[in-house]
Amino acid sequence: MRKNLDIDVHHLTRVEGHGNIVVNMKEGVLEKAQLEIVEAPRFFEAILKGRNFHEVAIITSRICGICSLGHQLTSLKATEDALGLDITRQTELLRRILVDGATFQSNTLHSLFLAAPDYLDVGSVFPLINTHKDVVLAALRLKRIANEIGELISGRAVHPIACVPGGFTQIPSAKNLLALKNKLVNEAIPDAEFIVDVIASLVEKIPVFSRETEYISVKSEKEYGLYDGDIYSSDSGSYKVNQYLEITNEFVVPHSSGKHAKFNRSSYMVGALARFNNSHNQLNPLAKAAAEKLGLKAPNYNPYMNTIAQVVEIAHCIASSIELIDTLLDEGLKNEKPNQEPTKYGRGFGLTEVPRGILFHDYTYNKQGKIEKVNCVIPTGQNLANIDDDMKKLVPEIIEETKEQITHKLEMLVRAYDPCISCSVHVLNVEFIE
Repeated sequence: MRKNLDIDVHHLTRVEGHGNIVVNMKEGVLEKAQLEIVEAPRFFEAILKGRNFHEVAIITSRICGICSLGHQLTSLKATEDALGLDITRQTELLRRILVDGATFQSNTLHSLFLAAPDYLDVGSVFPLINTHKDVVLAALRLKRIANEIGELISGRAVHPIACVPGGFTQIPSAKNLLALKNKLVNEAIPDAEFIVDVIASLVEKIPVFSRETEYISVKSEKEYGLYDGDIYSSDSGSYKVNQYLEITNEFVVPHSSGKHAKFNRSSYMVGALARFNNSHNQLNPLAKAAAEKLGLKAPNYNPYMNTIAQVVEIAHCIASSIELIDTLLDEGLKNEKPNQEPTKYGRGFGLTEVPRGILFHDYTYNKQGKIEKVNCVIPTGQNLANIDDDMKKLVPEIIEETKEQITHKLEMLVRAYDPCISCSVHVLNVEFIE
């Protein structure tokens, strides 16, 4: 058995942001196996203080260019809860389509462009343009259609402008929604089914690894939990959104500028695999067929399979978007003005499943409609402790492999979580020297 090992992956590639993998074993004792978050801190919570409620969602969408829509909708929900702004059924349906579009756009980006190269032993997606051109083109088409959802309903694909407290500043026409539906039916579904077949042929290349942990996600009795519902723990059941601090329990560790989180165990997992484990029965038929073809069954304790769960969700979200558009067209689109007349002032909470997991926004407004206090708990931050725990179990199990093989599996493990590191950074370590 190898007794000594030193691994230092400086700035892991194919993830958003900057993170290092550090492993150290001496004389057979694993001293360190961790993901070091070295991203510079960002102060969105401080930036929001004193801002009027009309500004907040626009600012929070800038937390991330990948999950800008998820941050914006979660922000809107927290503001509406704090100010007593009710939304219409039409607004909710349009927002649900946006969440579906954002989810399958990001899941496509990660599973096909960032994770798939690992299964095909290449360093990036670019070599696949020559060897797997049809796969790359299908992924690009899926991503384009998802972007069109954002452009049509929220004004643009990144950093939306039409979503505001209480509703929308513009409503898509029935003609444009029907055209979008036809693209989803005639282009997105065939491409998604093709992608499922391709990934199914690569599943055997996913490392065999298992570590049971706590899985936390949004759960709804009505549907697969993405847009709304309660907080659900696989260990202890359901909680309301205003109890989120009891679940997240954020804490600071020396090796990360992003906070860690824990609930019933030393860590928990959020994201596609957590959603699948907690809500797989509520997937639609297209997604259930994809899961069966991909060999994904619940519960699954292999974190590498988070990527496979993302592919299942691509199918689910496309089919869900079609159903939601049909509902809107059947009920008839109304030219509604957003409800922006507060009925109260105080504290409000919002939660949404963004691609990387459950996201929380918590705002307190004063009577002038300006923010006094903000807290945002980001999915990647919630996953960081779980990644470290995975590494501590994984390294001893693969210690006889070459250093290159061990490094590759550790990189694949972190990438499987699809971390959005810039989003997660909320801590600055200040050392005062007198």
